[in-house]
Amino acid sequence: METFDVAIVGGGPAGSTCAAFCAGAGLRTLLLEREKFPREKVCGDCLNPSCWPVLNRLDLVQRVSALPHAKLDSVEFIAIGGRKVIVDLPSGGECEFSVKRSLFDHLLLKRAGEFGAHIHEATTVTGLTTSHDWKIETGGGESFAASVLVGADGRNSTVARLCNLLPRPQRERIALQSHLPLPDNFGNRVVLQLLSHGYVGLSPVNGEELNVCLVAKPRNMNALKTWATKRLGVSPTHVWRTITPLTRAALPPAHENLFLIGDAARVVEPFTGEGIYYAMRSGELAAHAIVKIIRGEDRSATGRIRRGEQSTLREFVRACGEMYRGRLWINRLARVAVLSPRTASFLSHAARVQPVLRSLTAKIVTPN
Repeated sequence: METFDVAIVGGGPAGSTCAAFCAGAGLRTLLLEREKFPREKVCGDCLNPSCWPVLNRLDLVQRVSALPHAKLDSVEFIAIGGRKVIVDLPSGGECEFSVKRSLFDHLLLKRAGEFGAHIHEATTVTGLTTSHDWKIETGGGESFAASVLVGADGRNSTVARLCNLLPRPQRERIALQSHLPLPDNFGNRVVLQLLSHGYVGLSPVNGEELNVCLVAKPRNMNALKTWATKRLGVSPTHVWRTITPLTRAALPPAHENLFLIGDAARVVEPFTGEGIYYAMRSGELAAHAIVKIIRGEDRSATGRIRRGEQSTLREFVRACGEMYRGRLWINRLARVAVLSPRTASFLSHAARVQPVLRSLTAKIVTPN
């Protein structure tokens, strides 16, 4: 059985970022990913400007910028009935950036490997036990041991489920996503359109493709697909990628020798487009904490993290809270808006909503 300092389950932005920083600090790092990359992911494909400082610390800014992409210069909010509010987005180096997850995630995963992480793709975790270290069993019959375990495996986290931490899902809404041919003269804009049965998010991801996301309550999704068929020329038999739940209770991000990062810890409203930033930054914060733990801080003579002297874990939890602070209220407001599109559309007709939307957008896209 191979033994590692840290084992990370999930190779998306959270897991790959964590693995890159852990391996770069000299830790023996294992990353287990269920899929074979590159693969697409249900997502709006947008990188919030706050992502750029993390990418800079990974020395990936130029390589991400070289991927097929779109630089987004405005977001257009469309209410039921057609009323529009257009808000400009930051320009320059730290702009709102759209790139397909198949390309972005694959680049991050490769970067983790370049730093020295041991990567196993197409590997499903089937069992977890812990005494002194974590023992990890996989569907392929492999087993590994690690001092620290990281769950970076999304909103339906296998790590959280096997540790009896995963809360009951709230299946109030589902999301469908696909890439379609980019319409002529669409421009470099994000469109967030409220409809009576849900909302639609549109954004170009390069010069040829448009990311389309449909979000609705399950009973309303067929109506939203019908809208896409008529408005965007989507075939009624088109195959969409899907994901659920869009809402789930948050989990504490740190336990003894166990970290949860990205969507495994907290699922944020997709309407805000902040998920990739939270994933990458929480992965970076976890890596900093894990390096301190492996190097001997907060440890007793037995090698276990001492209860009552968990300053590193407390600092990680505090830093995660700081990452979200001042922004989660926007997440909650967005959720209310998309659960009641008619109410949100009514409010959008008020003259005061335009400066409010500008303020909210500025808060979301301002780098931390």
